[in-house]
Amino acid sequence: MEDKYALITTLVGAIVLAFVFGFIAQRLRLSPIVGYLVAGFLVGPYSPGFTADVELALQLSEIGVILLMFGVGLKISVDDIWSVRWVAVPGSIVHTLLSAVLGALVGITLDLPLMESVILGISVSIASTIVFLRALEDRKLLKTEAGRIGVSWLLIEDLLIVLAIVVLPALVWSLSAEDANISPLRIAGALGVTLAKIVGFVALIMVVGARFFPWLIIQIAHTKSRELLSLGTLALALGVAWAAYFWFDASFALGAFLGGLALNGTKFSHKVAEDSLPLRDTFAVLFFVAVGMLFDPGVLLRQPWMVATIVLVVIFGKAGLAYLLMRAMKQPPHASVVLALGLAQIGEFSFVLAGLGLQLDVMSRETYNLILAAALISIAVNPFLLRLTPEAPVAKPQPAPGESIA
Repeated sequence: MEDKYALITTLVGAIVLAFVFGFIAQRLRLSPIVGYLVAGFLVGPYSPGFTADVELALQLSEIGVILLMFGVGLKISVDDIWSVRWVAVPGSIVHTLLSAVLGALVGITLDLPLMESVILGISVSIASTIVFLRALEDRKLLKTEAGRIGVSWLLIEDLLIVLAIVVLPALVWSLSAEDANISPLRIAGALGVTLAKIVGFVALIMVVGARFFPWLIIQIAHTKSRELLSLGTLALALGVAWAAYFWFDASFALGAFLGGLALNGTKFSHKVAEDSLPLRDTFAVLFFVAVGMLFDPGVLLRQPWMVATIVLVVIFGKAGLAYLLMRAMKQPPHASVVLALGLAQIGEFSFVLAGLGLQLDVMSRETYNLILAAALISIAVNPFLLRLTPEAPVAKPQPAPGESIA
């Protein structure tokens, strides 16, 4: 019976408890995210009573990431992203590499094996897309300079983690003496193929999709059926995300973002964004519930100092590096603080990479739990950190020629 209705029971348990504890957290002047995480823990395998299907919850939460990125694509124009490329691209690459090195050094200091330390470092270097974008939307910062840089920064991180996921198995095999066919040339070849696929997908969406998707939405709108427009929007977001993953080895998030970007600027883009909002919010909540389900609180008792060390790296190490990089690129203090605090967390791709380490037998279950603990704590703390950001400075009016401002 439980297997037959696993999807329904997982949805009911997750959504009902997320509502209850999210409401309680809001009344206590805490972020609702804290309530969602608690709800996830209560329906997870590490708490007594009902246990929801973790794998199903993770897949449902991935839909939240897809819809969120699709909505961001509808709001952020190509010009906005292009205008900050000289900040976001080098900043994201350097920040990810430095954060990964810092995390790996911490792993080595904690007496973890080299490969396990490397995976730990890469895992803590990647910020959660859904947490950061949710925070930008809540504070109405998505269309600000900090928001544009943040979106572009996260997109580059997505590309980097896709490459890391491709390279990791080859790297593990190359370090084992059993497979002599794995070589640096073969690893470079795998990277090259992945990059070529991603570039091809981006070109396809921005050239063909930018013409076909708006035409398709207009044809659906002419039917004057609200249900069909909503369904067409959902089909487009999920379909493009699936195509990116299945055919081009890209992430769901990147595919969904590019799908939204192709529709950006059309006369129905605002309507499409509104129609997708309820589903987007619901599935975004499921992401946080899924994170809570994965959390094993026993690791806090078994390894308190290791958890604290990794959390400090995630929150203070990553934030400090991001702030210094932004200031080194002559970015304003407000944008630097927003980006730095927004990146002071880890999330969905960290779980994917750590899970891959488990599959390859180069990461222990305990280290996996350490990463999950750091993710849960940093996600719960992140909204409070962003409340510390000062208000954006208001630009002073410029005097007209021959006039002065008193």
